Amino acid sequence: MKLKAIAIASALAITGTAWAATVRDEPIQPIQPAKVTNPALVELGKKLYFDPRLSRSGFISCNSCHNLSMGGSDNLKTSIGDKWQQGPINSPTVLNSSLAVAQFWDGRAADLKEQAGGPIANPGEMAFTHDLAVGTLRTIPGYVAEFKSVFGSADVSIDKITQAIAAFEETLVTPNSPFDQWLKGDDKALTDRELAGYGLFKESGCVACHNGPAVGGTSFQKMGLFEPYKTNNPAEGRAGVTGKDEDRMNFKVPTLRNVELTYPYYHDGEAETLEEAVEVMGRLQLGRKYSEQEISDIVAFLKTLTGDQPTFVMPILPPSTNATPKPNPWQ
Repeated sequence: MKLKAIAIASALAITGTAWAATVRDEPIQPIQPAKVTNPALVELGKKLYFDPRLSRSGFISCNSCHNLSMGGSDNLKTSIGDKWQQGPINSPTVLNSSLAVAQFWDGRAADLKEQAGGPIANPGEMAFTHDLAVGTLRTIPGYVAEFKSVFGSADVSIDKITQAIAAFEETLVTPNSPFDQWLKGDDKALTDRELAGYGLFKESGCVACHNGPAVGGTSFQKMGLFEPYKTNNPAEGRAGVTGKDEDRMNFKVPTLRNVELTYPYYHDGEAETLEEAVEVMGRLQLGRKYSEQEISDIVAFLKTLTGDQPTFVMPILPPSTNATPKPNPWQ
């Protein structure tokens, strides 16, 4: 009898585990935690991500525009570049960017590795060259030793720099949001209002573009389907990459993960609040005018997409030497 009871208890435990592991059949899937296979490469990439010496001024780092204390963006309409230049476009979040179909609003970089090299050499951003960035790191013995440890060779190259930065950025995922908990079967993870907002989000057709683990980021769509989107921003979208007029105003659909943290919104940063962004999207993309209550419900749902932020020890950067270019952000 005792053995039978144990068998029944074991079966219930197994069944309970199966229930807990069941994910609701929804157009959005939970984000999985990052799996680090090469921690030394990630650690090197983290240092490079925070190191302003990869810029001409010695003052701007990757984290300047993709601030990991601010949702992986900078909360500015458009970012600040070298010599205090106003950037041409809103800085997209780096969080969960590894889940995107391509990088940048226009998708001109195929992956994170290719993206990492762009801002370094962009005269409006970090305003260096790849050769100068490599030369700077070669003057820093701590980096030379770390490159040798990670890659088996002391040679520093832009290929290795971007590979390391990309490896670090791949760890910047945000699992375990309230919505993820609900997807995994926790009925108490969302309020009735948040569930109503999600129901409206689905019923309206938002999930046609905002789906998958990142709730977006996997397609390019025209901004302004039912009404033209009016903006003074000169960005052309995919047309700037493909040269095709039909791609004009086609932008990568942004992830909605952690969207309450990544204001202002759109490629031009024109939507200052989440409420405004929802209202405009409903009208321009869906041909629908949401009521204030509907907007409030959808915003409540969107805030459930904020997950666990990446946590790590801030890197201690290796010191410069007499041969390392001195920072000079004023020239």
